[in-house]
Amino acid sequence: MNRYVQIAELVVALLLILAILLQQRGAGLGGIFGGESNVYRTKRGLEKGLYIGTIILVILFLGLAMGNLLLQ
Repeated sequence: MNRYVQIAELVVALLLILAILLQQRGAGLGGIFGGESNVYRTKRGLEKGLYIGTIILVILFLGLAMGNLLLQ
């Protein structure tokens, strides 16, 4: 049972890394040179789904980590 939890934790960790890397970055250095204006906008579509998916993966990862800790 402990082995299955570890494998699930590894898979969720890889998905979490991928989800974080796919999210858009902020203005970065472009804002320093006036390349982008600071306009407030909301997350929509795929961006919002990726954001919510990342939160779900974090909660799942923490739950698996706690479960793995309790099984040892």
